[in-house]
Amino acid sequence: MTDVIGFIGLGNMGGRMTRRIVDGGVEVLGFDMQRAAVEAAGAKPLGSAAEVAGASDVVFLSLPDSKVVEKVVLEDESFIPALREGSVVVDLSTAAPASTKRISARLAEHGVAYLDAGISGGAAAAEKGALTLMVGGDAAALERVQPVLAHFATNVFLMGDSGAGHSTKLLNNFLNAISLAATAEVMVAAKKAGLDLATVLDVLNSSSGVNFATLNRFPKIITGDYLKGGLTNALMMKDVVLYVDHLHELGVASLNSAGPLASFGLAQSLGYGQEISNTVVDAIGDVSGRVRLHEPESTPRHEGQKP
Repeated sequence: MTDVIGFIGLGNMGGRMTRRIVDGGVEVLGFDMQRAAVEAAGAKPLGSAAEVAGASDVVFLSLPDSKVVEKVVLEDESFIPALREGSVVVDLSTAAPASTKRISARLAEHGVAYLDAGISGGAAAAEKGALTLMVGGDAAALERVQPVLAHFATNVFLMGDSGAGHSTKLLNNFLNAISLAATAEVMVAAKKAGLDLATVLDVLNSSSGVNFATLNRFPKIITGDYLKGGLTNALMMKDVVLYVDHLHELGVASLNSAGPLASFGLAQSLGYGQEISNTVVDAIGDVSGRVRLHEPESTPRHEGQKP
């Protein structure tokens, strides 16, 4: 018998993943605080997260952070009792591993498997079905949900027990934050130095400074395309803070966190919090003499138009 699929949290990423599942011919039961988001993703709207839990065999969560996950799973007294024994909950959120382990233990008491599945690749990869997943939890539960994951992910790695997926996700996101913030700073400096930015990127991508941002982000940004639809500055800041907290729990010195904390903190303070994290380059540009990597050609003035 085919599992019934439910999805809770159909926002920027959840909606795209749900659309991939639906377009693959699988019906999805969905709940989001914005009902229109459920309908836009092609899912069948239900009235609450608990309703989705009670009607589904596999429940996906795509929520902002551990506080929201806990609010849905633990604080809603109707959610856990609604879950079917033998069902699987797959948490695609970026969450604190310690919280993940607590939730997993709680659900296990009710015969429910909990997989923490950190995602990487962003909105573009979600639309193409080319995400990478890093998963923590039971191998048999992962094998069971693999056919559904295949609709939106091309790489799925089992990292270990509960919490291992979210731990790996935080490590990856920190390196993403480092490369984006550092490359933004370098590109603002290149602009002020009067260098050709496309050629600078060609050099970096042929040299030891190459990284995801130089390869995939800045070739677009220097043309004015900020690749909107991805992780915001506020969410990037949240992820870096989660990383620092996690390293504190592990007893590891976080010696390199000051840079991205300062960069994305600056972006938030200057009003870019809800903009895609690529706009961190504009925040750095703002405090460096109002620098913009891309300067659109001015529209020719008509005769009599004020300058």
